[in-house]
Amino acid sequence: MPLDPAAKALVDAMDGVFPRLDTFTDGDEARRATAEALRHLPTATPVPVRQVQDHSVAVDGGQIAVRVYRPTDDPAAPIVVFFHGGGWVLCDLDSHDATCRRIALDSGCVVVATDYRRPPEHRFPVPVEDCFAALRWAHSHAGEIGGDARRMAVCGDSAGGNLAAVVAQMTRDRGGPELGLQILAYPVIDAACDTDSHATMPTDLNLTSAEVRWCWDQYLADPTDGEQPYASPSRAPSLAGLAPALVITPEYDPLRDEGEAYARALADAGVPTTAIRYDGMVHSMLAFSAALPAADDAFGRIRDALADAFGQPR
Repeated sequence: MPLDPAAKALVDAMDGVFPRLDTFTDGDEARRATAEALRHLPTATPVPVRQVQDHSVAVDGGQIAVRVYRPTDDPAAPIVVFFHGGGWVLCDLDSHDATCRRIALDSGCVVVATDYRRPPEHRFPVPVEDCFAALRWAHSHAGEIGGDARRMAVCGDSAGGNLAAVVAQMTRDRGGPELGLQILAYPVIDAACDTDSHATMPTDLNLTSAEVRWCWDQYLADPTDGEQPYASPSRAPSLAGLAPALVITPEYDPLRDEGEAYARALADAGVPTTAIRYDGMVHSMLAFSAALPAADDAFGRIRDALADAFGQPR
């Protein structure tokens, strides 16, 4: 279908204020320019939750921060460990604060947002190992944060969807923590960037194939690293035994086809999988829910998937 009018209005608003990533040669400069642009765009409005606390997590070579969102007094709510998007390079806890608040409030789950170290200063596999460390921290500290270590999920958008997909594989390969659900919103899945949606998607959208390739160039120290399953989760020898999946894709997104192909591969491997395409929508729809009414439905699908996985009320 044609680009949704609300999505077109968002793309038009971004044009001229949101920098094209593939024009940058410096990660810090790209971060500063993106953060400034986001100040002028209709991102989601943060909703109140009962408690928000920052914690420090020890990782190999340092410390990372996590932000814990508790929506209720429930002492043993399901836990969603969230990994933010931004091409691995951009964004942080603050950029996705509203998204995490919305998921926590809608679902009744404790959300643990992860401030993984970012490239090009910290290239693959550092970010994904940080994310796995955050999952293990949430599991071992579940009682302290009002969570239930027996009911855990991972969730991420864009590059965060890549990290969530990979962490789901790591939990299987490394013997836990066990997951009840993986939520992949318009995920980056394969470094090849060779699908039809990469080749044919218009170049005047809010994400282009060239920008995706730029992100991969920042993430990988060596292009051959993209052949590893923990970089490109579609390259895993087997997807059997992974957590059930919810995969969300927008129609107007160069990442659409690889996300949908991964959903089919999960289903073919016997993984219970729900794939939802939002016709007329664009990349980053959750982050721009204030401008995109269809994002409300996507948040509802996330809420319902968590309710089905963990017996939460809808």
